[in-house]
Amino acid sequence: MPKPVLGIMTLYLNNKKQLEERDIYERMIAEGKRLGLDTYVFTPADVHKDRRLLLAQIYDPHSGRWTRKWREFPDMIFDRCRVQRSERYLQLKQFRLQYTDLVYLNRPLSNKWAIHQQLARKAAFRPHLPSTELFDGFHSIKRMLKQNSLVYLKPINGTGGRGILRIEPVNRQGGLYLIEGRNHKRHIIPQQRVRLDRLEPRLSRWNMDNYIVQEGIPVQLPNGRVHDYRMLVQKNSQGIWEVTGCAGRIGAHRSVTSNLHGGGRAVPMKQLLSQWIQDEDHREKIIKQGEKLGLDIAAYLEESYGALCELALDLAINKDGRIYVLEVNPKPAREVFSRIGEKETYRRSIAKPMEYALWVYNTQINPKPQTDQKTEDKTENKTENKAKEGSA
Repeated sequence: MPKPVLGIMTLYLNNKKQLEERDIYERMIAEGKRLGLDTYVFTPADVHKDRRLLLAQIYDPHSGRWTRKWREFPDMIFDRCRVQRSERYLQLKQFRLQYTDLVYLNRPLSNKWAIHQQLARKAAFRPHLPSTELFDGFHSIKRMLKQNSLVYLKPINGTGGRGILRIEPVNRQGGLYLIEGRNHKRHIIPQQRVRLDRLEPRLSRWNMDNYIVQEGIPVQLPNGRVHDYRMLVQKNSQGIWEVTGCAGRIGAHRSVTSNLHGGGRAVPMKQLLSQWIQDEDHREKIIKQGEKLGLDIAAYLEESYGALCELALDLAINKDGRIYVLEVNPKPAREVFSRIGEKETYRRSIAKPMEYALWVYNTQINPKPQTDQKTEDKTENKTENKAKEGSA
């Protein structure tokens, strides 16, 4: 009997055909093999020009070797493609437009601004959303600064903390503001102190096409470093949303974000939260509220955009314990759990998409025929009667 086939779709990082998450794919393929899934990796650039075939990248967990082989299209596709400014991303868009008949475990989400607007449509989520508006000239920044003591400027399609600026007043009466952040290569830019009347010309040097202006949540620890929490929500082997885990992240020195790739470090959630919220009962209440919020958002976004199988939510928690959703990531990394030593959480974060894929195959693609209950009852009665006759 043929095994169900899962294709993990990704994008090459460059023209040398390097893959970003090869070690994660190796673990996923090994987990898939354990479950009975035939799993390979491919990119939209690997499609045969004339035939419905893919030049798949195949990993053998026993030998630890990667090979390439022409394969038929998979039964299911797990989309791990992240946004790129490249021809490769255009190939992804073309692939999804051309092959709409394939079964995708997850769908692309919109940009930060569109997701914020979508979440804001639901009244229950609004208290958990920082004030946000689309950048529309310097007046939008000035308006946000009047309403908030801290403001962030973020690219709507940015990842990893790239291109984020943080503005806060040093001296409101003197009209002096501190600007800091990261450039588009994720490098920390030098801090700048700028008067309000010089803020606009200084920011005009920064290309802010497709940016949002967002209320900043005060999350600086006593040592001056920012922190937040990464929550991973995934479908399980029954197709039900679950919180796989949540970990804290502390930003690098002088960093305005906590991203691990930007030099941040991971900390167990309870350990970090105890530095921020002293009361234990209050902490437990916050954790439960955060988990419910994560599950509700996952279900709502799936209802809004179509099939999803995992999401990561970046959460900020202020001193009062109020939870804010800073960002929703549909293609989450999971090494944060490995870095805090939660090996089982890390393993489950890799295994769950494989388990969910098997559930999709068994329930939607190749469901087992259901035996009629009356037929089952008749068969059981015949078996019982034969057993009685044999014992008589």
